[in-house]
Amino acid sequence: MLNRIGVSPMCQYSYEGGLANDWLFVHLGSRAVGGAGLVMVEASAVLPEGRISPRDLGIWSDEHAERLSRVAKFIAIQKSVPGIQLAHAGRKASTYAPGLGDGFVSPNEGGWNEVYAPSAIPFSESYARPKELTKQEIAQVVEAFAQAAKRSVAAGFQLLEIHAAHGYLLHEFLSPVSNRRTDEYGGSLENRSRMLRETLTAIRRNVPDKTPISIRVSATDWIPEGLSLDEVVEVVKELKTLGADLIDCSSGGNVAGAKIPVGPGYQTPFAERIRRDAQISTAAVGMITGAAQADHIVRTGQADVVLLAREMLRDPYWPMHAAAQLGQTGHWPVQYLRAAPSGSAVR
Repeated sequence: MLNRIGVSPMCQYSYEGGLANDWLFVHLGSRAVGGAGLVMVEASAVLPEGRISPRDLGIWSDEHAERLSRVAKFIAIQKSVPGIQLAHAGRKASTYAPGLGDGFVSPNEGGWNEVYAPSAIPFSESYARPKELTKQEIAQVVEAFAQAAKRSVAAGFQLLEIHAAHGYLLHEFLSPVSNRRTDEYGGSLENRSRMLRETLTAIRRNVPDKTPISIRVSATDWIPEGLSLDEVVEVVKELKTLGADLIDCSSGGNVAGAKIPVGPGYQTPFAERIRRDAQISTAAVGMITGAAQADHIVRTGQADVVLLAREMLRDPYWPMHAAAQLGQTGHWPVQYLRAAPSGSAVR
């Protein structure tokens, strides 16, 4: 890995049938050329009905994995680590891509008939009322995650991330706001975290021991009655014993209208707390934009990795520019060396 800088998974809403295309190849390839140590493919649905929108990426078949293998191979050639985020959108599935509308997309417009959740509680008035998953269906989703992980490794991805944040299915199970079940998947924190633990266990069983597994969590729902940071710390302790290697610390997404105090590095304290109390490596994400800011987060032990999203959209070569600002050696591709600052190395 070139550095502790990662490209955060960012949905592009640019695909037909969930299949990777040239846009994804160029989009992520540019960030790998730009010097990020880790480049993560956006949320990739483990089942067709697990897509956020009809335009989302998927990895529910071998054809999907084959298309993605080209991306993974190119990222690795640039000496970056190719990662992929495995996801199921739960009650927030079959919705419009940004800018195309709001809420549920009907089958007439390319959506699907039913969405699924731990309980039959819609995210908001404009979203569909989900169908409550049966225990048999929960097991099927867990197995879909496991098979998607196996395909991902075969496609060349060197890091896997389980998406358990932002109000999607696994977060919905964790949060008492969206999980009102009375069986072994609801009620206590142990029960609400059961599906996530089963998913991690199934994935770990299906991939090589050397393959690192990251889990993106929402550290808080940002409301008093929602999922709390204290609860997430306890869940993460369990996840560590089951084979999690990294916790990607985000927040929110499960409560419509929650007041989130967005600002520079506003989620970094979550990464610091989880790192300290659960004794596990963490990634900080959210409004990290400056070189000195990112360097400070890692150097002071607040997190082990910094993930950048919008700033990487604005500047694919942010890692190289950050190296120059911090007086470090940037490792430029030989094709671009003529434009690199003096003293830059070739990779």
